[in-house]
Amino acid sequence: MTGTETKIPKTALPRITLGNSTIEVTNVCLGTMTWGVQNTEEEAFEQLDYAIKVRGVNFIDTAELYPVPSSSSLWVAGNTEKIIGKWIERNKELRKELIVATKVAGFIEASDIPKMRTEPPGAEKMSTRLDRESILSACDASLRRLKTDYIDVYQLHWPDRYIPLFGSCEYDRRKERDGKFAPVAFEETVLALKELLDAGKIKSYGLSNETSYGVCEFVRVADKLGVPRPVSIQNSFCLLHRSYETELAETCAPSHHNISLLPWTPLAGGALSGKYLNGAKPKKARFTEFPTFQDRYINEASQIATKKYAEIAEKAGVSLTAMSLAWCATRQYVGSTIIGATTMEQLKEDIDAFEPGFVTLSEETLRGIDDVHMQCRDPCIRNY
Repeated sequence: MTGTETKIPKTALPRITLGNSTIEVTNVCLGTMTWGVQNTEEEAFEQLDYAIKVRGVNFIDTAELYPVPSSSSLWVAGNTEKIIGKWIERNKELRKELIVATKVAGFIEASDIPKMRTEPPGAEKMSTRLDRESILSACDASLRRLKTDYIDVYQLHWPDRYIPLFGSCEYDRRKERDGKFAPVAFEETVLALKELLDAGKIKSYGLSNETSYGVCEFVRVADKLGVPRPVSIQNSFCLLHRSYETELAETCAPSHHNISLLPWTPLAGGALSGKYLNGAKPKKARFTEFPTFQDRYINEASQIATKKYAEIAEKAGVSLTAMSLAWCATRQYVGSTIIGATTMEQLKEDIDAFEPGFVTLSEETLRGIDDVHMQCRDPCIRNY
């Protein structure tokens, strides 16, 4: 496909509305975090062309942090946005139909990310925060890299305050910060987002890696200040990590704060393809190339659960990948699921799972999945 297409094709992929907004997105979102580390620019363009121009996906998710992992020698914060920006520039006629989401980094005490918000880049590491100055400068940098005048969904990548994150599950109040690194007030963050909304630089905003306390505070403060509420929450959610479906699902339900879940890592970093079972280390795969990045998804407990899920998929006559993704689509609290692929074959299989009728999970299969979950509850989550 070339850049001569003028519209994103309407395919069988269902569309959902994000929260209280008027933003409609396909039920599958193209994730991009490998672009610039595991994937080249050429491969990224191929994925964009196929997902958008052939399959009708209208939703792209990225972040100022990307690509990841940051431990890679190829990592430069913002490079993924630059790749997407080049594609958008070549396909300007599609921009008005695309929903582009990106993220501003939450708290890191010292990071290279802020250096990349200026041209030329800065020299010193700085803390990433969700204060007014950081949010405004990060958004301007993302707009510049993405080569667009506006961002459809601007997300807070993780909180400014301390919370247990990325594999940890126990809140330890001794880790709360004060002094120089005391948490930025919710009011300051929301008012900064209001500036961006009023300026037309963003159309809406969302949360990510957030808790029920955080969601409630953002909604409370937004209502108090007369600012629109967040429309989405991007949290970890997959067969190996289902904690969202408890109190967070209640908090974000349409009958309460009406915030759409955008699951990230629905395949647990690729572990729910089954390719790492029995100690396998496939070439060029994430946990082969970066064995310590998100390795919680291939720990012993996760491997035991994954093997049980693979047996259910085999009995159902579908691949573990297809079952894992189609299961996400069956959850009534899921909005658009963020997929990620490093090959075109993976991308095609991933999108297929969201086509109505392509993968049908029987009640027996769904009960089997729940049984394994109760035996191996959230095996990737441990106290650290």
